[in-house]
Amino acid sequence: MSVAEKSEQEKKQRYNFNKLEKRLRRHVGRAIEDFNMIENGDKVMVCLSGGKDSYTLLAILRFLQKIAPIQFSLIAVNLDQKQPGFPEHILPEYLRAEGVDFRIIEEDTYSIVKEKIPEGKTTCALCSRLRRGILYRVAKELGATKIALGHHRDDMLETLMLNMFYGGKMKSMPPKLVSDNGEHVVIRPLAYAREKDIEKYASYANFPIIPCNLCGSQENLQRKAIKEMLRQWDRQFPGRIESMFTAMQNIVPSHLADHQLFDFKSIQADGQANVNGDTAFDQPTPTEFLHFRDEEDDAANEDGASGVIQVRNLS
Repeated sequence: MSVAEKSEQEKKQRYNFNKLEKRLRRHVGRAIEDFNMIENGDKVMVCLSGGKDSYTLLAILRFLQKIAPIQFSLIAVNLDQKQPGFPEHILPEYLRAEGVDFRIIEEDTYSIVKEKIPEGKTTCALCSRLRRGILYRVAKELGATKIALGHHRDDMLETLMLNMFYGGKMKSMPPKLVSDNGEHVVIRPLAYAREKDIEKYASYANFPIIPCNLCGSQENLQRKAIKEMLRQWDRQFPGRIESMFTAMQNIVPSHLADHQLFDFKSIQADGQANVNGDTAFDQPTPTEFLHFRDEEDDAANEDGASGVIQVRNLS
């Protein structure tokens, strides 16, 4: 490859990275605004696992911290669970080089999990519960007002499908909620971000990724199957995943069947036209996603060419 060809290739890669970074920043900024995730004076504890999602979350929150019209602080927290082979030097070295305030918490949950879970069984559920309890405790010790997790749009859809198929509930991961002990506000700023965008971003950024399978546990097979199903749909039917996620934001309780959520018993015909009346699928087929294009920011880029977005009304 000639010097000119190499230069042109590098220029194209940089252009693609800037476009991708701008899209992710826009998604995170919009999620923060839509759900009032971060307020003036917040101390946000960013849970950093060493995976692509949490690295991306930290990078984008650091950028938004610089341009947001409010003041908030960030502290990265990693839980070293003493898994054999865990490269404990990677995160401290990275965070020091980046100038990020951080804490490494050492708790041997690995031994507890191996003692309680039979050989060959998935350890993720118990491991997650133990990790969650420790992180809640640390957040309290640090005086953190928000706990930021790296779950993205695809995680939310997978959880929705898992709960529908195996749990009998219409339930997912919300972008913002109170922790199960009632003491913390948990936020997911990547709620609008696509996993495939995060994967590309992490690759471009060359984050020092730490594998998540050091404990030897197999990934939850049900979640793995749902993930593959969604990815297959995304390849085969472009726009279907976007439509599904949009549906999560457009709930019509009167057209479901939860009598505790909607008062079906008191329904009476009053002779008045009702736009939410029983039309079921009589409406024309929605066309918003029929001709979906994956290059969502090509036609109109509201943020200009600079790569800088505006985060509005965070307070």
